Amino acid sequence: MKHICTALFCFFITIGALAQQFKLSGYITDDAGKPVPFASVYIRNTTKGTSANVDGYYSFTIPAGTSTIVYKAIGYKPVEKALNLSGNHTENTVLKEESYSLAGVTIRSDGRDPAYRIIRQAIRRRLEHKTEVKSYTADVYIKGAQKLVGAPKKFFGRDIQKTLDLDTNRKGIIYLSESTSKLAFERPNKIHEEMISSKVAGQNNAFSFNKASDLMVNFYENVVMENILSARGFVSPIAEDAMLYYRYKLLGTTTENGATVNKIQIIPRREHDPVFRGVVYIHDETYHLLSADVYLTKSTGINLLDTLNISQQFLQSGKTYMPSSINLQFSGDVLGFQFQGYYIGVYSNYDIDPELPKGYFNGELLRVTKSVNKKDSSFWNMARPIPLTAEERADYRRKDSIAAYRNSDRYLDSVERAGNKFNALKFVVAGHTISNRRKESTLRFDPLYKSIFYNTVEGVTLRHGVTYTKQLEDWRYLTLRPELRYGFSNETLTGSLTATYHYKPEKRASLSVSAGTGIYDLNNFGSMSLFGNSINSLFFETNFSKFYKKAFANVSTTRELFNGFQATLMADFSENYNLVNTTRFKIKDLKGETFTSNNPFTPDSETPLFPTYNAFNLSATLSYTIGQTYITRPEGKFYQPARYPVIDLHYRKAVKGILDSEVEYDLLALEVSQNRIRTGMFGYSSFVVGVGKFLNRNTIYYPEFKHFRGNNSLLGQPDLRKFLFLDFYLYSTDQQYAELHYEHNFSGMLSNKMPFLRKLKLEEFIGAGYLTQPVKRNYTEFYFGLQRLILRVAYGFAYDGNKKVDHGFRLSYGF
Repeated sequence: MKHICTALFCFFITIGALAQQFKLSGYITDDAGKPVPFASVYIRNTTKGTSANVDGYYSFTIPAGTSTIVYKAIGYKPVEKALNLSGNHTENTVLKEESYSLAGVTIRSDGRDPAYRIIRQAIRRRLEHKTEVKSYTADVYIKGAQKLVGAPKKFFGRDIQKTLDLDTNRKGIIYLSESTSKLAFERPNKIHEEMISSKVAGQNNAFSFNKASDLMVNFYENVVMENILSARGFVSPIAEDAMLYYRYKLLGTTTENGATVNKIQIIPRREHDPVFRGVVYIHDETYHLLSADVYLTKSTGINLLDTLNISQQFLQSGKTYMPSSINLQFSGDVLGFQFQGYYIGVYSNYDIDPELPKGYFNGELLRVTKSVNKKDSSFWNMARPIPLTAEERADYRRKDSIAAYRNSDRYLDSVERAGNKFNALKFVVAGHTISNRRKESTLRFDPLYKSIFYNTVEGVTLRHGVTYTKQLEDWRYLTLRPELRYGFSNETLTGSLTATYHYKPEKRASLSVSAGTGIYDLNNFGSMSLFGNSINSLFFETNFSKFYKKAFANVSTTRELFNGFQATLMADFSENYNLVNTTRFKIKDLKGETFTSNNPFTPDSETPLFPTYNAFNLSATLSYTIGQTYITRPEGKFYQPARYPVIDLHYRKAVKGILDSEVEYDLLALEVSQNRIRTGMFGYSSFVVGVGKFLNRNTIYYPEFKHFRGNNSLLGQPDLRKFLFLDFYLYSTDQQYAELHYEHNFSGMLSNKMPFLRKLKLEEFIGAGYLTQPVKRNYTEFYFGLQRLILRVAYGFAYDGNKKVDHGFRLSYGF
């Protein structure tokens, strides 16, 4: 018995030793002693590993006992070392540059480079390699660092060194963040990620915005990185039509783990095509991509950046190869701010074809819980696979100590007092905010410049509002907004109060109550901005916008019923009054121009458009986004751009008799829309289709009609649902209607080929609009134009049936 007990004791001791984890660390350098940044280090025949930092230093935990460690970096010969660990161990490694030989390579009689044969095989097997792994899970570590390497002394009067906490040369890290997560993937495009830990330098209560799916650059796709740095994206070196965009050159071959690896240079056929430069490494038998070291420049059409380097390494998992690390390094110069940085993702502990519970992929791309930013330094010392550099360690220490001071009551009180101090210029431009952090509330006064405007109904008008926000537990909050409006010509004062309670952020749920009086546009979509109407009225003697007054009270609620399905209910009572012009003042009197009446149907006389009437309306809207994806964070649920159509069903019923309501009708409307439908190198398309019908219209007045987004002016704001030449008011309807809007943006596909336009990075677009209803049958618009960021210019034509009724330019601005 004694011997048995002794044997069992020794057995458990051995098992315990094997279960222990020890830290393996060291420096990876080249022959000259220079660090090899971001080299991969992993245990052979596993997907457990890490990556060195920018200084070539690595550190990760491995089980006790003997393990074969592989050291690998693009352009270097891999090194394998058998290590027997019984404690923490330092292992420095020297990597020698890989020598790629062309010996034994057959050059064809036509002089065609052998690289083309290899690339053709890689293209032929692209779909096979893209789909050979149906699903997987992996541990992901992400680190992002951004630094300024040059900046102006001041920006809009603010000292940059103090504002961004830089050194005396206006250099330093401005953002440093790390995160770990568990990533799950299933074909064709299902993703679910659970963030485990999050750390942001100087922001102990913040949550990192790192997302593993943002780092997924898959060169087996035809086009990669669409709608990220370019609307079109960039052609993969092994895309189906890659031969039209690239030339290839075999730089040599080498042998790795018994397999021949081809090093192939990728060369753009045309300087300004959306393509990569650099080298790719391809297996000579299976034609898997083994690694890539490529880059983009400004000539490819990337926005905001000057260069982007992408270094991706793969490791073998069974019969396939999975990404082990990806490193994105970038640099740029915007408004004198010179910046550079990197994001690196390390993938480890792959489980190919895992057993995941039913319903695991439910549209949630990323879940961030409250506890992820509460991990202490001991956790990070064990979980961080890429050691921090000396600069990054110093940045954490300094910013965390500063954050501790800035979170002290004394500092926060002083900042609050300074921020609450009234500044006249700031009030005019940005408004004024009074904060009370102890009560977790803010009081924000609207900017003055937005509060003063002019129209011919009210004259010079002052409209000002204050928004009070009270933060509650669990990211709930309450807002109260009183607003007053006074017209100096019609001497009318109106005011309202709106209260909104956001009570369940994960369900996008809120309850709102509003009451008061106000002046509103006759078109409930609005005709043009108050500022735009003021300029047109004062300087061009053209009063586009028409108004009416109403006293109202309403209550509404909205809530997500299930993912992508939002329901909104509203009950609204209003007493509506016709208005007339009370002033004809203008700064400039233009010959041939004169103000029109406030009735768009009788521009030469002030005739009432409708009598004073009461209306009680009930409305319900159901909105469903097919395949809606979202991110869940402690502060709420955030929908991501939809890849599939959005369906909106709306029903509005006017009930006669309730609160002396005089209107009675039923409106049913359906709309289907989708933005940014990707078409690869051809850009993207967007569309809206809407139909509706008044099921009955026993009693209905103009403000209750179905209105459309028209445009009578040269300048406006972009909106896919807006017609370029349709009158703001004349073609609203109380019967049936159908409208269609379509636009395609070529994202520079054409202008990029014109040298004199290329540097402007313009995007060309074409579009069309269609409307039919009993008064305006088969109205059609066609247009084309150019845009850049927030500005666009279009030229179009409008037709009633086959008859051209309008044409001209339209300018728009805004996001």
